[in-house]
Amino acid sequence: MAAITFPSVEDCASIGREKDTVVADLDGTLLIGRSSFPYFALVAFEVGGILRLLFLLLASPLAGLLYYFVSESAGIQVLIFATFAGMRISDMESVARAVLPKFYSSDLHPESWRIFSSCGKRCVLTANPRIMVEAFLKDVLGADMVLGTEISTYKGRATGFVKKPGVLVGNNKSYSLKKAFGDTKPDIGLGDRHTDFPFMNLCKEGYIVPHKPQVKAVTIDKLSKPIIFHDGRLVQKPTPIMALIIILWIPVGFLLACLRMAAGALLPMHMVYYAFWALGVRVSVKGTPPPPVKKSSGQSGVLFICSHRTLLDPIFLSTALGRPIPAVTYSVSRLSEIISPIKTVRLSRDRARDASMIKKLLQEGDLAICPEGTTCREPFLLRFSSLFAELTDELVPVAMVNRMSMFHGTTARGWKGMDPFYFFMNPSPAYEVTFLNKLPQELTCGSGKSSHEVANYIQRVIAATLSYECTNLTRKDKYRALAGNDGIVVEKPHIKPNKVMGC
Repeated sequence: MAAITFPSVEDCASIGREKDTVVADLDGTLLIGRSSFPYFALVAFEVGGILRLLFLLLASPLAGLLYYFVSESAGIQVLIFATFAGMRISDMESVARAVLPKFYSSDLHPESWRIFSSCGKRCVLTANPRIMVEAFLKDVLGADMVLGTEISTYKGRATGFVKKPGVLVGNNKSYSLKKAFGDTKPDIGLGDRHTDFPFMNLCKEGYIVPHKPQVKAVTIDKLSKPIIFHDGRLVQKPTPIMALIIILWIPVGFLLACLRMAAGALLPMHMVYYAFWALGVRVSVKGTPPPPVKKSSGQSGVLFICSHRTLLDPIFLSTALGRPIPAVTYSVSRLSEIISPIKTVRLSRDRARDASMIKKLLQEGDLAICPEGTTCREPFLLRFSSLFAELTDELVPVAMVNRMSMFHGTTARGWKGMDPFYFFMNPSPAYEVTFLNKLPQELTCGSGKSSHEVANYIQRVIAATLSYECTNLTRKDKYRALAGNDGIVVEKPHIKPNKVMGC
């Protein structure tokens, strides 16, 4: 019936639409998937943790029964209440900005996007909470207007209920469209089900998007704005089955993570590789690392410069080398310092003090630096490593890659002290450590190169090895985009004023 009432979106022309206005539904229209449960589940887990995700999963059968046998509105209201009741608005906005865009963009319908992107003015009309989808639709898809369900709030927290006119389905969609556009008729209306017909009838042209789950999503390179920064703990989109697996696995995974971390902390470093292998953690080593420097030789230690993946980078570097390598970090939580099996030294904002500390460490032996990068498009940042290039010519780039099937082992918004736990909670996490050639003498500061030239060259070498794309974005840019701060762990003053920070 739908295909007879409205022509298919494939019949809609996209040429010469620069002055046209398009109004599109979201689930099943702009997105291939018709279910919004995975996105509610992402918000539930990222803000409320495993218990909130469990509550949402238990409420989903009731939501499904109401959705299919009573009304769409009632089913969606159950999902909204189970997900958002009691949440801080600021937390909801943070997840919508830092977590959801990557998952939404991986489900973008090619035909709908062809039409939507060709129009000069773009509007999205959706039953989903506006606060949940607006960041993605405006920042990534270039929507000019987002009309969604409005969530009721009290003292900065969501009540779990919705504001009038209620959930935007059926006639509520047409009501919101009339209110926003008045007597002006939008040129194109895109929908995927009969409850979209009321608002599609208000448009000059209406097109239905047939349900074809096998359709391949739009690739990232065709988006209006590339998604570079991504945060969040979950690797895969949590469908109901995946959400259940995550809930059942977390208690087991946490115990396994504690065992793996204990092995890394208590065993001699030359035995950690084999202990990790026995516990399901795979470490592969490529290239030839330089031998340890003998203190009696009077030579300076080697500075290993790694592409950043998680806080565990220097530990897996040490595992690959079979000996503990002290690590210099820009910012690290106190818990991470306590449980670390290697010495971690935190940089201050005093360049002269940092330089003095680094020189001393290099005189004692090898040293590692893992500048922070991002977790989605993989540009990594070596901007502040230019300081190190001025202090030594013994520079060895190290390309780090890891594989995680369930949880990301790094975060910008959350508590970074949990990063090692989340990484080791993966069923079979893996690290690949590739030692690249030591920088030739003619490319170091000792031969007249500036520290920034050296740092940028190292960045390009590692990028070429890993097939990553370099950017000019900095660590501060990442944290401001994802967490709204500069990514600095506030340090409490030490009792002993002469003690080196982080030692």
